[in-house]
This record gives sequence, C-alpha cells and structure tokens, in this order.
Amino acid sequence: MNRRIQVSLAVVMMLGATSSIAACNRDSPAATGAGAAAPLVGVDYPRSDTDFWNSYIKYVPPSAQAVGVELKTTNSQNDVAALISNVQTFVSQDVKGVVMAPQDTAAIAPTLEQLATKKVPVVTIDTRPDTGSVYMVVRADNRAYGTKACQFLGTKLGGKGKVVMLQGDLASINGRDRTEAFNDCMKNDFPGIRVFGEVTDWKGDVAASKLQTRLASDPDVKGVYMQSSFALSGTLQVLKQKGLQVPPSDPKHVFIVSNDGIPEELKNIKAGLIDATVSQPADLYAKYGLYYIKAAIDGKTFQPGPTDHDSTIIKVREGLLEDQLSAPLVTADGATIGGEKTAKYDDTSLWGNNS
Repeated sequence: MNRRIQVSLAVVMMLGATSSIAACNRDSPAATGAGAAAPLVGVDYPRSDTDFWNSYIKYVPPSAQAVGVELKTTNSQNDVAALISNVQTFVSQDVKGVVMAPQDTAAIAPTLEQLATKKVPVVTIDTRPDTGSVYMVVRADNRAYGTKACQFLGTKLGGKGKVVMLQGDLASINGRDRTEAFNDCMKNDFPGIRVFGEVTDWKGDVAASKLQTRLASDPDVKGVYMQSSFALSGTLQVLKQKGLQVPPSDPKHVFIVSNDGIPEELKNIKAGLIDATVSQPADLYAKYGLYYIKAAIDGKTFQPGPTDHDSTIIKVREGLLEDQLSAPLVTADGATIGGEKTAKYDDTSLWGNNS
C-alpha cells in the first residue's frame, strides 16, 4: 500500500468511517484534500473481450485519480444478471456513486430504481437506459455513427450495390440507434443500395459466420458496416478466405467501415485492409464518466447546451441528460464525406494513436 493511501486510511479510521471504505481498490488517491476522505465509487466494466473496452478499463484508474475518488471495480462480462449482482455488492460496500455501461438497456431499469431510492447517483457510459433516470449519460451520438457509415459506403459505391451491416444487439440502444440511422440514411440518400442486416449480439464469431453465409449467397457484396470492432478480426479473415482482401484500387475491393477507433483499426486503414472507422472516445468515456459521478456526489447540476469540452449536453427526456461527446469518422485521406470533413488515420488527436 502506498504512503498516500496509508495516510488517508488513518484519517478515515480517526473519523470513525465504515470499514467498507478501507476495502476499496488501492489504485486511486485516498483523499481529495487535507483531512478529507475521497468518496468511494463503484465502476462496473461491461466486458473485457474487445480492444475498445480494454482501453476504457485502462483509462479509468487515472481518471479516478484526476477527480479524486476511490474505486471499487467489477466486470459484468456482457451479462446483465452479473451487472445487477455487482451493483448489489457496490451498495453493500456503501459506494457514493456508480458508473456502469449496461449492454441490455431495458433490463437495467429496476436496478436504477433501487439506486435512486437509496440516493446513489448513477452515470452510464456508452449506453442510455430505455427507461428511468440517471445523473448523466456519457456517450456519443450513436445515430450519427450509422449515418456516417452510410454516407461513406454510399459515396464509395456510387449509390449502387449491396452492403452487409453487422449489427450489434438490438436489446441495446446503441445497436438500435446505429441500425435505424444507417437504414434511414440508405433509404433516403442511396435507395439504389440494398442492405443486408445481420444481428450478431456483439459476438465476433457470430458476425464472421453470418458474413461468410451472406457472401456465399451474394458474392457481389461491395460494402460492410461493422457496428463495433468486435467483428474486425473475423471480417478480415472471411474476406481473405474469399480472395477479397485486396487494395481499394482493385475492383474486387469490399469497402469496410468499422466503429470504435482502436489502434488496430487505424493501422488497418493505413494498410488498406479497411477503409474507415468512427472513433468512439474510450478515453473521454472514462474521463467524463468519473467527472460527472464526482459532480453528482458534490451536488452539482448541469443544463442542456454546449460544454467546454467540444460536446453538447442534450435533454433526452424528463430527468435524463446526455453528454454527447465528439466521435469523428476516420479515413485514409481525411477527405470530406457527405459534407463532413473526416479525420485522417494518423491524426494525433485520435485516442487510438495515443494508447
């Protein structure tokens, strides 16, 4: 145990605080100031089987340190039952706030009600609950993700052909937002393109299997939209097996748009293996998730409108605000697509180039 934590634990003991504070993780500072114990915050990681979420996990401890909170962490591994159980553990440990990223955005409602009854504020990361209220939602505009992918593929295909959309999970607001926006954009702006939607439940093996089956029945598919980088490895493997992993200049090239902005995607754009991705801000999810939960504990309030960090807080419904962080489309050349300038893959402002 480091010296700072030893000092703060001594202060806690002198103040007669509960023993649950001493049981928290020791990778964050134990005090926000002289003689003041840092509040204990529970952070549930939604999964650890993708590069994106592993990056988020890496950013959480320094973000907690920056705002001055202690951490107690769990990992629900994409299982809402595990998340609910983890939250019960947090409550028993007397956490002062909870940060979570529920993947099933409907099933989490009763748990949110319980936390509200106990006056434990909640910040959700990446996803927004279908019902109920939380202190703040920290995510990007997921409908914009689908629209950006549509504009890229529609432009590259000249408004004609077939594309496969490897959807996430429609039990998630993210899967629904990205799917609906992509379909709406294709219908309105590129009616000559046929879209095959394939539900994958955010599972890479399912995505690869469904893409392989679709290419067998429709070998003239010219575009793939992956709603998350979970499908990256399998998609590239399938295209390689089919002899379709060729440079963008080759007529057989299948244009690929991914979603996350992980380092591997940026390298693949440079290599011509994929063509674009939406850079979902893993670093800012951690930073502002902890920022807002500390603000909630401190009794601060926010209003809809522009922020000081290049985002906009919107009112989703009564009692629910969402800070929509910036998430640019990343391409090989940084060109303008659909009237919107993209970021070039080697842009140093992208978190994937700094992780």
